[in-house]
Amino acid sequence: MQAADRAAAAPVLLAAGGTGGHLFPAEALASALAARGVKAHLATDRRAARYGGAFAEDSIHVISSATLRGRDPIAMSRTAALLGVGLVQAFALLGRLKPAAVIGFGGYPTIPPVLAACWRGVPSLIHDANAVIGRANRLLAPRVSAIATTFPDVFGNDPILAGKATLTGNPVRAAVIAAAAIPYATEPERLRLLVFGGSQGARIMADVVPLAIGLLDAALRRRLVIVQQVREEDLGRVREAYAGLSVAAEVEPFFADLPARMAASHLVVSRSGASTVAELAAIGRPSILVPLPHALDQDQFANAGVLEESGGALRVTQDGFTPQRLAAEIAGLAAAPARLAAMAAAARSVGRLDAADRLADLVLTVASRTATK
Repeated sequence: MQAADRAAAAPVLLAAGGTGGHLFPAEALASALAARGVKAHLATDRRAARYGGAFAEDSIHVISSATLRGRDPIAMSRTAALLGVGLVQAFALLGRLKPAAVIGFGGYPTIPPVLAACWRGVPSLIHDANAVIGRANRLLAPRVSAIATTFPDVFGNDPILAGKATLTGNPVRAAVIAAAAIPYATEPERLRLLVFGGSQGARIMADVVPLAIGLLDAALRRRLVIVQQVREEDLGRVREAYAGLSVAAEVEPFFADLPARMAASHLVVSRSGASTVAELAAIGRPSILVPLPHALDQDQFANAGVLEESGGALRVTQDGFTPQRLAAEIAGLAAAPARLAAMAAAARSVGRLDAADRLADLVLTVASRTATK
């Protein structure tokens, strides 16, 4: 068997934190690799139960990890200890799996598997989903064999890291690709509004959106069909608010079919995490994006800026996200269906439906190149 064939026959280990933003691209890559006859295993943390269903139970490996928050010495020591345990676990896992390559999708849970791969001499890659590279990936970037990016020019004036980088886009799930086949169509009698706060929810959506809807005139409220994801603790009050306004609304803590609901919407109000932005672009839906304000690297602000610059979104900072502002934006867009359609087309223009295939090709190229040495 040739070295390249041996690389293709071996499994690939994907390392991703247990949130949708990390696991959804990993899921998409796993599907693309499976189409090439390559099995993917997943190294993740304990939060993956909600989002890791695309992986077989025997291919999911929980690795100890922790996120560094603040500069408290005790917390920093605990994080370092957990990452050390995770590194030992990952080193042993690689010995058992003997993967052709290891790819990390960002976040601190990816550090132990990717570092273990570097130390074992296993080909390693990282994928960064954001317009600003994350801190874990910045740590790993000098050590890995290759880097996949979602946006161009992520590394600015760093020629060494830029030389490792390949623009692939952010892989999207099969459900997103299916939703992308649904054309955007306005409805004179309906305005379908989808509201969510990312995979972990956002209280501000529960605080602001119902109040904004209450400020709209009665005729527009009668046109609204709202689908809103809220946190469990906000469920009752948001449902009660919409019932009091006599607005058609479906309010739940989680929607497993979010891509289909995105495709069915005329306007999306959400955070601007990497997966959300990638899915809005792939499906092509207009949005009002409210970046998470306290992110260390302001990645959501940069992500939202990409869609805003394309003409596909309005970016509103959280301190400006008031009921009055949101009501004005919704009313203005509702009165301009041609503008909504143009925003949908603009968002679609920056989407990359083939990102998973591009990334799978890069993974196998790096694995084969190393195997032939």
